[in-house]
Amino acid sequence: MGAGIAHAFVLAGAEVVVVERDEEAAVAASIRFTDSLRRSVERGATDRTAEELAGAVRTATDVAALAGCGLVVEAVPEDRGLKVDALARAEAVLAPDAALATNTSSISIDDLAAALARPQRFVGLHFFNPVPASQLVEVVTGTATEPGLIDDARAWIAALGKTAVVVRDSPGFASSRLGVALGLEAIRMLEEGVASAADIDAAMELGYRHPIGPLRTTDLVGLDVRLGIAEELRRELGERFAPPELLRRLVADGHLGRKSGRGFYEWSEQ
Repeated sequence: MGAGIAHAFVLAGAEVVVVERDEEAAVAASIRFTDSLRRSVERGATDRTAEELAGAVRTATDVAALAGCGLVVEAVPEDRGLKVDALARAEAVLAPDAALATNTSSISIDDLAAALARPQRFVGLHFFNPVPASQLVEVVTGTATEPGLIDDARAWIAALGKTAVVVRDSPGFASSRLGVALGLEAIRMLEEGVASAADIDAAMELGYRHPIGPLRTTDLVGLDVRLGIAEELRRELGERFAPPELLRRLVADGHLGRKSGRGFYEWSEQ
């Protein structure tokens, strides 16, 4: 997600700094950027060269590299402790008027803001995967978020060529709450033998005009990510978000979707 968010901002003309956990991760990120930006050039998504685009991105392993940024978007894994640590370290090096955002898909904005010195400059920017192709960004407002920051967030998202929807801080926001509810029910249907994964997805794609069915979407999001969100929603909203045993079993077996080569579908040859 971090690479995709950086990609989108570079295409929009921004100068981007990406901070990774170590040198190995930074090198891997640089390679991913080079490849993805080259593909954008080949698709005609920009009139700049791949070299020009790559020159707008630099990677680092020290959070101090973010000091001059006007906006920092945290995109670490969906774990409250990891996010609080990353956000606090980033805030410590930012100017007082800089904006800090989290890409969380389910963790409370107010919970994260409680660990910050400037919660008024904090907002949720929930991007969707794959970021460059997705048209939506959820702007999630905390209790302390300044109204002006919400206006700025709308402007940033418009500059990316995407559409913003603004929601208040609540469990799962709008998109995760609805998307997970549909995805979990699709998994239960598969678990019960109601229909095959392909037929469940086809029912939603052809019957309800969803561009991608709920099981294939889960493969793209990552089964581990969806399991984590479901557990968070279960804690906040109750047993209707209890993860099916099939989802738990697949995650335990390492079948996480496209990123592992197998989830509800086989991805090794795609």
